[in-house]
Amino acid sequence: MKSGFALLGTLLLAGPAALAAPGPAPKYPVAEVPAALLENAHAVVRRHDETLVVKSVGRTQETVRRAVTVLDEAGAHWATELVYYSQLNTISYLRGAVYDAQGKVVRQLKTQDVQDISLSDGFSLATDARGRAADLRQPTYPYTVEFEYEVVSANPLFYSTWRPQPTEQLSVEQASFRVLMPAGLALRYQERRLPAGSAVQRSQQSGQEVYAWEVKNLPALEEEPDAPPVAELTPTVRTAPTEFEVEGHAGRLTSWAELSRWTYELNAGRSELPPALQLGMKALVQGEKDERARIQKVYEYLQATTRYVSIQLGLGGWQTFPAASVASNGYGDCKALTNYCQALLGAAGIRAHAALVRAGRDEHDIRTDFPSSQFNHVVLCVPLTQSPRPDTVWLECTSQTNPFGYMGGFTGNRHALLLLPEGGRLVATPRYGAAENRRSRRAEVRLDAQGNATATLRTLRTGLEYDAVSGLPGLPAAEQKKHIGDRLSLPNFTLTKVGFRPLPETAPVPGLVETLELALPGLAPPSGRRMFLTPNLLSRQPSPRAAVGERQADIWLDHAYSHADTVRLHVPAGFRPEQLPAPVQLSTAFGTYSSQLRALPDGTLEYVRQLTLPRTRFARAEYPAYLEFRRKISAADKAQLVLVRSDS
Repeated sequence: MKSGFALLGTLLLAGPAALAAPGPAPKYPVAEVPAALLENAHAVVRRHDETLVVKSVGRTQETVRRAVTVLDEAGAHWATELVYYSQLNTISYLRGAVYDAQGKVVRQLKTQDVQDISLSDGFSLATDARGRAADLRQPTYPYTVEFEYEVVSANPLFYSTWRPQPTEQLSVEQASFRVLMPAGLALRYQERRLPAGSAVQRSQQSGQEVYAWEVKNLPALEEEPDAPPVAELTPTVRTAPTEFEVEGHAGRLTSWAELSRWTYELNAGRSELPPALQLGMKALVQGEKDERARIQKVYEYLQATTRYVSIQLGLGGWQTFPAASVASNGYGDCKALTNYCQALLGAAGIRAHAALVRAGRDEHDIRTDFPSSQFNHVVLCVPLTQSPRPDTVWLECTSQTNPFGYMGGFTGNRHALLLLPEGGRLVATPRYGAAENRRSRRAEVRLDAQGNATATLRTLRTGLEYDAVSGLPGLPAAEQKKHIGDRLSLPNFTLTKVGFRPLPETAPVPGLVETLELALPGLAPPSGRRMFLTPNLLSRQPSPRAAVGERQADIWLDHAYSHADTVRLHVPAGFRPEQLPAPVQLSTAFGTYSSQLRALPDGTLEYVRQLTLPRTRFARAEYPAYLEFRRKISAADKAQLVLVRSDS
């Protein structure tokens, strides 16, 4: 250690700059990130401290402080922040700063840098939400951003869910979560996937009960194919109230029945219709003996006379507008339109129940084992009383085009909470499995001696396979061709004709038959006396990505489907198959597959392929067998047909 005189001498020799007052200490220098946290990571959470203070049954205060080091462009979205607010949620402040790799301040977030935006999504149950958005992205990597904000809420139906590692390729150096509860008010919580030693720590602070969690040095999760949602694989703590109050409406939340009862009572007495409309509904179904047909007539009246408008303000995020208001104005949000349809059905002598659901094509089912407010939408459940076995019709009341009784990928395959005066229960929405989600294609391909071809394709899609194409018939012809062209996996083609035909309304699930005519120049270019062609024109499965290291997650096949392809290949005169690929038959727990190419008596070649996958889950130890199943499918799909010209 240098003495004081020696240190002074060193500073004098170093010149005036060394005597200047020291600047702010660096914050979050990248060099201090442990090497293990850089592996497989696009960003590193340096610090994430979240605190929820429950002031009372009617008021909460949440503060968040998060610093993230952005390592590359794929992690740049962590340099942005979006804080929600509404009539019931107020942002106290939003601050931010960005630091270079050495930890020096590059920029402070200013008021003019923050944008105020609408967050209406067009369907949600409880959102008049807006947001304040900040963007501190930098052109040079790495750098670190720090955001800090506070939100005060008068809607304590929602407590925080803590997910310190919400995505793959994100590592965590340190993260903490604290909940402070007032005396006499208990916290409900659920812990999942916490590392050893990270379970809740409870203490007392100024008469409050403190619940605290902390995690450190979580390595980035490698993204794996066919894995469950990352929320199932990383640490999560869900919290919920036992008692709450929203604008004077008090409730309890220790069971699904209590949440159902509170929501039902909040919306009770709002289903009165004008007398003329009540008479109109009775007349609409008069003489119709089939119960399902009566429901459909009322639903189609709803679709023809209303439209969706997001009008959810404050408590209106949960409480519907009266049915008479929708009757007068012709519009409403998801709650109002569902309540209105329920009232219309009631006037027609049909009983129905509103049901809360978590909607969205990319959303997953709720946690059924943790009663809490996890819903964002409401639909209508209509039990059939005249069916020989228990059955139900489900209605999406916000859409003018949704097929009758069809939930699709938006609200199908999940749980909904019935709203009943005595308190409802969770029920399953319609399940769409491989039998419902079908794609069946027949192709007639005519090949000439130069290897050019024309083809007619007729494809039936039903269930969730129908969802992706349901909007095509309503598009202009040019847009139809663009959408179709983008998904046809052919190297060179011209789309010459497009047609659509919906399935009859009596079909078990909605479907659409698409007819295409194509020109396929150079489909099988000659090479000497031979032409080479892959009979599987449009359904080839790619080879699965090779596994790197040991598989970490279970295999999660979330989308069940059944695909069938029949290709009839009309061979040009003078050509014959030199050799037919061997047929393939696979039957495993992961699914079934078959493909075969055979010569028909008239000289036509017929290729038939079928693939059926279930909606299921397997342990990670099964992954090598699953990969082998997918490799065999890919290899069979690429099998080539060799046509040889006969000798003259």
